[in-house]
Amino acid sequence: MSLKQIKVLSVFGTRPEAIKMAPVVLELSQKSPLIVSKVLVTAQHREMLDQVIEHFRIKTDYDLDIMHERQTLQETTTRVLERLTPILKKESPDIILVHGDTTTTAASALTAYYERIACGHVEAGLRTGDKYAPFPEEINRRIAGIISDVHFAPTKRAKENLLREGVKEESVFVTGNTAIDALFMTVRDDYVFKNAKLGSIYDNTNAEYGESIRDIVIEVHRRENFGEGMENICQALADIAKKRNGDVRLLVSVHKNQQAREPVLRYLRGIDNVVLFEPLNYADYVNLVNRAYLVVSDSGGIQEEAPALGVPVIVCREKTERPEAVEAGTVALVGTSKSLIADTIEELLEDNEKYTQMATAKSPFGDGQASRRIVEALMYHFGLSDERPDEFETFL
Repeated sequence: MSLKQIKVLSVFGTRPEAIKMAPVVLELSQKSPLIVSKVLVTAQHREMLDQVIEHFRIKTDYDLDIMHERQTLQETTTRVLERLTPILKKESPDIILVHGDTTTTAASALTAYYERIACGHVEAGLRTGDKYAPFPEEINRRIAGIISDVHFAPTKRAKENLLREGVKEESVFVTGNTAIDALFMTVRDDYVFKNAKLGSIYDNTNAEYGESIRDIVIEVHRRENFGEGMENICQALADIAKKRNGDVRLLVSVHKNQQAREPVLRYLRGIDNVVLFEPLNYADYVNLVNRAYLVVSDSGGIQEEAPALGVPVIVCREKTERPEAVEAGTVALVGTSKSLIADTIEELLEDNEKYTQMATAKSPFGDGQASRRIVEALMYHFGLSDERPDEFETFL
């Protein structure tokens, strides 16, 4: 297919999607008039999404505003299908771009398919092989993968997953992960935190804790960990905090979902060396990670971001769709066993050789050029360029 101009509609709805799509949107805007770039947000997450859009100064053309309190997956899916359809009919883009594995991603890809509009999948090919772990993300990304016409795989491993599922090799581009692009655009050694608690902690004049304190950043909120898993994680963290009061400080992001929030507050509130705060804006969060000794999380994106900053990650999940991180040695996959979480944290606090090995392991996820490769791949796919873009050279 060869066109003189293409219209691209980028669709995203959550904070992680916005972070990873922002560099792509900014790159697309540099290609006018060859590319007409439009941006639609579903607002599957409202407040946290808006923070990212403001940080990257993204202009949105459409806002579906689908979020309601305690919305179900079914309600989210239905609202995207119903509200995106008339906009696709009006704009008639040559392709929509979706990202990753959210309900917005799957529902938007399906809507585009119903309208016979091409779909491009950013961060394509991640798999655990278990449709319930993570839930519902594993099936969301598979749905997007089946529908998409162009696949932007962050690593060679992700590309291999797609090829095994029958995706044509010429439609797959290994780009690296756009999370690293966003990270390099945001992290600064002289960063001043907007969050008051962090601003006080990292104020150069504040010597309350001295230089020997080691900060562990905590973020746990995964749906499949609700219940016993979250209880175990929080108990392990409370034990570490009490045992290591004086040389370790836990900096804990308290998620807004009550099933994640309640056990965190119950076990960790009131401990001297635990600092609790509401979810941070993106810039505060990645700059906090940049100052951390260690991260404990069940999140997906942090497995990409922290290693790029030389910060080891303990992942409280049974499976990960980013096995490259485990193989590279940048993360430790520990599940939700209370003893294993506590023992792994202790090991990284006590064993300098083990810590250094993880902290200095090469990140397999990106070089800050993913968004450029994605836009060049789009131009190649639609005949606006004769040259297929270079691929990100992963070592795994």
